[in-house]
Amino acid sequence: MAVKEEERLELFLKIGLDERTARNTIANNKVTNNLNSVIHEAAVTEGCDRTIGNLLYTVATKYPANALVHRPALLGYIVTIKIKTPAQLEAAFSFLSSTASESFELKEFEEACGVGVEVSEEDIEQTVNEVFEQNKGSILELRYRTNVGDLFGLVRKRLPWADPKIVKKLIDAKLYELLGGRTAADNEKALKQKKETPAKVKDKKAADDNPSQPSEDLNPFLIFPNPEENFKVHTEIFFSDRPVLRCCNTKEVLDKHLKRTSGKVYTRFPPEPNGYLHIGHAKAMFVSFGLAKERGGCCYLRYDDTNPEAEKKEYIDHIEEIVEWMGWKPFKITYTSDYFQELYELAVELIQRGHAYVDHQTPEEIKEYREKKMNSPWRDRPIAESLKFFEEMRQGMIEEGKATLRMKQDMQSDNGNMYDLIAYRIKFTPHPHSGDKWCIYPSYDYAHCIVDSLEDITHSLCTLEFETRRASYYWLLHVLDIYQPYVWEYSRLNVTNNVMSKRKLNFLVTKKLVDGWDDPRLMTLAGLRRRGVTSTAINAFVRGIGITRSDCCTIRLERLEYHIREELNRTAPRTMVVLQPLKVVITNLDSGLVMDLDAKKWPDTSTENSSAFYKVPFSRVVYIEQSDFQMKDSKDYYGLAPGKSVLLRYAFPIKCTEVVLADDNKTIIEIWAEYDHSKKTKPKGVIHWVSEPSREVDPLSIEVRLFDKLFNSENPAELGDWLADVNLHSKVVIYGAYAVPSLRDAAIGDRFQFERLGKFQIS
Repeated sequence: MAVKEEERLELFLKIGLDERTARNTIANNKVTNNLNSVIHEAAVTEGCDRTIGNLLYTVATKYPANALVHRPALLGYIVTIKIKTPAQLEAAFSFLSSTASESFELKEFEEACGVGVEVSEEDIEQTVNEVFEQNKGSILELRYRTNVGDLFGLVRKRLPWADPKIVKKLIDAKLYELLGGRTAADNEKALKQKKETPAKVKDKKAADDNPSQPSEDLNPFLIFPNPEENFKVHTEIFFSDRPVLRCCNTKEVLDKHLKRTSGKVYTRFPPEPNGYLHIGHAKAMFVSFGLAKERGGCCYLRYDDTNPEAEKKEYIDHIEEIVEWMGWKPFKITYTSDYFQELYELAVELIQRGHAYVDHQTPEEIKEYREKKMNSPWRDRPIAESLKFFEEMRQGMIEEGKATLRMKQDMQSDNGNMYDLIAYRIKFTPHPHSGDKWCIYPSYDYAHCIVDSLEDITHSLCTLEFETRRASYYWLLHVLDIYQPYVWEYSRLNVTNNVMSKRKLNFLVTKKLVDGWDDPRLMTLAGLRRRGVTSTAINAFVRGIGITRSDCCTIRLERLEYHIREELNRTAPRTMVVLQPLKVVITNLDSGLVMDLDAKKWPDTSTENSSAFYKVPFSRVVYIEQSDFQMKDSKDYYGLAPGKSVLLRYAFPIKCTEVVLADDNKTIIEIWAEYDHSKKTKPKGVIHWVSEPSREVDPLSIEVRLFDKLFNSENPAELGDWLADVNLHSKVVIYGAYAVPSLRDAAIGDRFQFERLGKFQIS
C-alpha cells in the first residue's frame, strides 16, 4: 500500500470507521476524495466520535451535489452534535437538495432537520401504544409473523427524531406484552409462509405492475369487517323522547343482501361533480377502490349529482378521466340521478309511514327554528296533506323556495343532524344527466344513504366531518326497513401551504388568481399531474399516511415531495438546461470544432448500457448559469471565478482567463476560458452547461416555469384573510433558457431532471 493510502487509512480509522469499510473506501477514488474533503472541512483530522464519523461518511457518499456551497455549514451541525441521527441527516439532504445553492433561513433548516428536538422515552412509549392499538387486529392475527419493521416505520413517521434503539426496545416489549411468548403454532406458521415464497414473489410482481397497491406497510384494510359480519350494531341513536335505537341489519335482510352480492365487498367513490378532484380525493379513492381491490370486490364510481346548479359535464368528464389516471377501474359508473324515481317512491313511503312532512317555512325560518330547537308549524300536519303537497311539488305547481320535504326526526336531539333535515327541495333547473324530467331534487342527507343501500354497498367510507351524520344515515334506512351498509369515517387529508376547500379552489380559479383547475401550484390532481407528479407517487404518499381516525391530518408538503422525488429519481432521465445563460468562449478550442460527448441519463448507469446515455455537443462557445460565476473567489465557493477552474459535467475542466465587461465596467458580457483536454486538472466544483450545437448557432431556446408554494402560511384556510397569504412569487417564468439539443425531440408529458436544478415536465 502506498504511503498516501496508508495515511488516508489512518485518517479514516480515526473517525471511527471499521477497517473493512475504510479499506473499501480507499478502493473507490471518488468516495476517498469526498471523505478526505469532508474530514478536513469538518476539522476532525485528529479524530472524532464514531457516531459523528459515520455521519461524515454518509455526507461523503450521499450529499446533494447541487448544494456543495452549504456543506461546511452542515458539517458544523454534525460535529457540534446538533444533527446526530441518520434521520436528521437525511432530512438535511432533502432540505439542501431543494434549496440548491440559494441562501436559506437557519430556523427553517433546523425545523426541517429536528435540531433541538428531544423525544422522551415517555413520548415514544405513548406513540408505540397508539400504533399497536390502531393495528391491534392485524397483530393479533399475524402474531409473531407481524413485520416489526413496518411497526417501526409507523412510529418513526410520527416521531422522526426518536432514538431508534429505544423505539425497537419498546416495540419488542409491547409485542411480548400483547402476545406473550412464542408458541409452537407461531413457529409452524412461519415455516408455512416460507414455503409459499414463490407465490409471494408472483404477487409482488403484480403489485409492481399496478402502482396502486404498494406493499411496504401493514395492510391498512385489515381494520374493516367482512360483509357477513354486517349484522352487528352499526350505531346507537339517542332520542329525546324515546328509547335508544340500535341500528343493525336483521338476519333476513343481511342474507338477502349477501345473496345479491355473493358475499363480495362493494364500495363506492362518490364525488360531487362541481369541481376538479384534489389530493384529498386521492385518499378517498385509495380507501374505497383499495379496499374493494384488496378483498376481490367491486367499487362504484358514483356521481353525487343532486344539485343541478353546480354540476357541469366538464367536471364529470374530468373525474372519470382522473380516476383512470390514478390507476383505478370502477366496477360500474353510476349517478345518484339514476335513482331519482326510486328515491321519489321511497320519499312517498316515508311520508306514508309518518316520518316526513311538507314544510312551507323559508330557509331563514328553518335556520332560526333549528337554532331554537323548535318544531315547524307544519310538522304534525296530516299525512294525506303532505302527500298532496309533495305531489304538487313534483308537478311544478309550487314555486321554488315555497316548500320542502323534511324528515321527521328529533328536534330536541343533542345532534344537530337530527333536526328534521331536508329531503327534497324545488329547483326549476334542468339536470345535466336527467334533463328536465324533475323539478324536485333530493338532498345529500336523504339520497346518499338510500343509494348506498340500493347499490348494496358493504362499506360506506367517508371522512370524519360526516361522522355526526351517521345517526341520520342509519335512522332513515331503519325507518324505511332497507339494508344498512357498514359506515366508517377516516381523517380528511390536508397538505400544508394549500387549501382543499372546493369553494376556495373555485374562487382561485374563477378570479384568475391561478391558471385554471390544472395550475401546477394547486393540490388538484390535474395540477399535480401537469407539474409532472405521477399517480404512483401520489398513491405511495396516501398509503404511507394510512387510514386513521386522527382528526388532525394536516401533512407537511415535504412528505409528499419526498415520494415525488423517490419516484422521479427512478423514472425521470437527467439532462442539462441553463436557466440564466452566461456566455463562455473556450479560447483554445478551434471555432469550427464540435465534439459529441456522452452524458448520463441516469447517475449510476453502466458504461456498457448505450441507451442510458445521450449526446451533447461541446464547442468553442458554451453557456453556464450566471450564478456559477462570480468575480471574487472564496473558500466555500465552488463555481467559476477569474483564474479558477471548474469541471463542466461530462466534459472538460475549464479555467477562467479573462472577463469581458460592458461599458459600465460591471455587467459581464462574456467569459474567456481555456479547457484542459487532458483532464489532468481536478477542480472541486462541477457545473452544468449547454453549448452551441454548431458555429454561431444558438442552443435550443426554451421557456421554463418555476413553481413554489402557493401560500406562505402552513394553514392558510385558518386565516381570516386567506387570500392575503397568497405567495405572489409562486410562479416565475424564465424566457430564453438554453437546453441541450436532445430536448427538441421531447414530447408533451415527458419528465426530466435538469441537472442541479430540479424536476420538470414538458408542457
